[in-house]
Amino acid sequence: MRRGTVGEGSLREQVRAVVEARWFQNTIVAVIVLNGVSLGLETYEDQFGRYGHYFTLADRAFVAVFVIELLLKVFVYRAAFFRDPWNWFDLFVVGVAVVPATDGFSVLRLLRILRLLRLISVIPQMREIVSALFRSVPGLGTVIGLLFVIMYTSAVLGESLFEDISPDYFGDLGTTLYTLFMLLTTENWPDISDSVIDEAPYAWVFFVGFIVVSAFIVLNLIIGVIVTSMEQEVSAERWEEDQELELRQHEAVMIRLNALTDEVARLTEQVRLLAAGGQEPAARGAEPGGAAPGRPGPAAER
Repeated sequence: MRRGTVGEGSLREQVRAVVEARWFQNTIVAVIVLNGVSLGLETYEDQFGRYGHYFTLADRAFVAVFVIELLLKVFVYRAAFFRDPWNWFDLFVVGVAVVPATDGFSVLRLLRILRLLRLISVIPQMREIVSALFRSVPGLGTVIGLLFVIMYTSAVLGESLFEDISPDYFGDLGTTLYTLFMLLTTENWPDISDSVIDEAPYAWVFFVGFIVVSAFIVLNLIIGVIVTSMEQEVSAERWEEDQELELRQHEAVMIRLNALTDEVARLTEQVRLLAAGGQEPAARGAEPGGAAPGRPGPAAER
């Protein structure tokens, strides 16, 4: 049993080295890109319709590669594999591809294009960007809520002011909201304003005010929140790297300090022994009269 466990552990380490190798990741990225190109070429039925059989074989080969990749990761990481949300995303995308294309599940074939989104989970830089977007959701939701309040208030005001003048753009609340969305994108906004400006000269205040507040201020707030979240994501990763480096340096310094402490203690002990060895012969050679051996006392000198 012990030999089997050791052999399995060695095999897992070998497979881990393959899965985490740069060439393996690059191969998966290349397969995903080729799969996306293949799915795109399938849409040109007039030019590539006669190659449908080859596209089917290629699709099965791509799915086989993805399944083998996930199986290898499950074998290497075991339970830790399922603690990563990106792995669940990969399981969903690949699982959709494995479902048979029967009449009941034929609509799932349309989701094959989701395999191209696996580039996000494979490329670390893309994962950082998406993670930053998710981290910005709380602050982003607040700014989007502010934008919605501004748009809804402006829609009610615009519908009340310009309903009779331009029913095509301000006929009801839904139409007005759609019109304000076009104003938000600053797309064809002169056409919208020209439809009411002749009969309502004061309308420029409404249009200019809405565009400045929504398009120039609130949208920039949204961009600012996203950029701040991305900076925090990058800074957090660098902070972890700095902390790890400082920890290694601290451990190296403590090891050196402990070695120096042991060396000082050893030298101190040697000095103590030398001092004790020098005092012991002197104590043995001393006589009761205080004279050293071989030297006459005070009375003999006289």
